[in-house]
Amino acid sequence: MENVSEAVIQTAGEVLTYEGKICDARFSKCCGGIMERFSTSWEPSEHPYLQGKYDGESLPPEVPFPDLSDPVQAEIWIRSAPPAFCNTTDNEVLSQVLNTYDQETKGFYRWEVSYTFEELSDLIKRRIGVDFGLVQELIPLERGTSGRICRLKIVGTKKTLIIGKDLLIRKALSESHLYSSAFIPVKRSWGYVLYGAGWGHGVGLCQIGGAVMASRGYSYKQILQHYYPGSRAQKIY
Repeated sequence: MENVSEAVIQTAGEVLTYEGKICDARFSKCCGGIMERFSTSWEPSEHPYLQGKYDGESLPPEVPFPDLSDPVQAEIWIRSAPPAFCNTTDNEVLSQVLNTYDQETKGFYRWEVSYTFEELSDLIKRRIGVDFGLVQELIPLERGTSGRICRLKIVGTKKTLIIGKDLLIRKALSESHLYSSAFIPVKRSWGYVLYGAGWGHGVGLCQIGGAVMASRGYSYKQILQHYYPGSRAQKIY
């Protein structure tokens, strides 16, 4: 708390701006390695400082910057665990960002959940009030820069429907909220396994990534520049 209080005092009167206007400083727990574009998860508008970007210093030479809107590249990225600021198991860093309950979550950079067809069908019906009958297919139709699905086709014995964006997809596929919509649905004989990346919508500041940057000596202005490129911390009073 002492460090937080000191940071508040030192930055008093500062706001984050882009071309003279106050920034929409969205944030989430873990982007999963690449930040998401604003319009993928939120309103159909763009902010130059909220775009897809790798959450690290630079990718290894053997790992080209992927186009995660492409389903093949999205699967390769999500099913692996490339280096990134937010790819960490440092408990000291995580304790600065996550509350005690959230620290029990071990898989946030990469994770998986599974449902039988019956569990999936019942879950979706309860969570979004649509009776698909027995859900047979989960088909991603469109992904953003981080691999997050913004349009998901659900095929059931009674109904077929396309849902989106990020928040509705995550609500439909979890009792609370699925960690993120950056997932690969893999159909098995008994149901589905969702292999996923990240925690939250992935737009703007990645809290875990930012904490790792701070632990490595980056200043708050460098961290803000990384997550909101072209922005400026401006003192207004």
